[in-house]
Amino acid sequence: MGSEAVRNKKVVLKQYVEAGRSPRESDVEVVATETVALAIPEGSPPAILVKNLYLSCDPYMRGRMTKHDTPSYIPDFTPGSVITGLGVSRVVESTHPDFIVGDLIWGITGWEEYTLLVSNLGSFFKIRYTDLPLSYYTGLLGMPGFTAYAGFSQVAQPKKGERVFVSSASGAVGQLVGQLAKRMDCYVVGSAGSDEKVDLLKNKFGFDEAFNYKQETDLDAALKRCLPEGIDIYFENVGGRMLDAVLPNMRAYGRIPVCGMISQLNLEKPDPVHNLFCLLIKQVRMQGFLVSEFYHLYREFEDEVVQLIREGKITYVEDVAEGLENAPAALVGLFSGRNVGKQLVVIARE
Repeated sequence: MGSEAVRNKKVVLKQYVEAGRSPRESDVEVVATETVALAIPEGSPPAILVKNLYLSCDPYMRGRMTKHDTPSYIPDFTPGSVITGLGVSRVVESTHPDFIVGDLIWGITGWEEYTLLVSNLGSFFKIRYTDLPLSYYTGLLGMPGFTAYAGFSQVAQPKKGERVFVSSASGAVGQLVGQLAKRMDCYVVGSAGSDEKVDLLKNKFGFDEAFNYKQETDLDAALKRCLPEGIDIYFENVGGRMLDAVLPNMRAYGRIPVCGMISQLNLEKPDPVHNLFCLLIKQVRMQGFLVSEFYHLYREFEDEVVQLIREGKITYVEDVAEGLENAPAALVGLFSGRNVGKQLVVIARE
């Protein structure tokens, strides 16, 4: 493509989101004035220039929108700079020996049409199954799907026939956790924030039971109704009141893989959890995890889930926003539960 110059529409953070409030669309903006050359600058380290195709909206991005004095496992966004996140891209120029023009990859890229990638190229995965929808690599076959696989199989270490509860169960991670659990003949219950999502859990994803937590005045009673014999595995996605209700309902030697706590992301002070003593008396193991620690298992996961997709044994629901101009609304909507299924943004279909 030589040194052809093109407009590069991008999404930038306008201002930090104060702790204690939800993000607004006005906190980010789409900028369409930048022009970039479709060439890698001479003298730069080995690099690739990519055209971004699909972007993933993920809960961890909320934390990056607020300024933190103590560094986290992933840095905060910078006001005035392009937002970054997981996406699917096509290589249009390369000076790196591991990538050639035309490669389809997924990894951390810019929320923009074209991105020059110089560092951390070892964290990108080449897409091998290009006959499947490329959007799956923002979800089912990407980080969220692999998070479900790693958290459930490696951290929870399930046994056949156990009782499993999944919060935020219709989301990108939860819907796969439930289906993996059913494949082990587990009894699976999920919670979600609307009747439409509850219907999806029971009639599309095969959960044994599900409830709308927004309609439950007593979460403890809801859990006892759906799981009267208790919970062996709680796949934790929300934290707060739900976690507090789950703890007394855990069975002895239960496991709680902590994937996320989305209910706490917009709070200035986290909700207190009163029932932690249950971890001791029931000898429950509660463990947080970062999916990057399991990336050495990614190809094993990919092969297994691709086979299940082709056999019709795994289903998946996506919530698709068309065009980069709709990315701010898609991202912000994630934190109020507006999406149904995996939220992603399409920049270009190829």
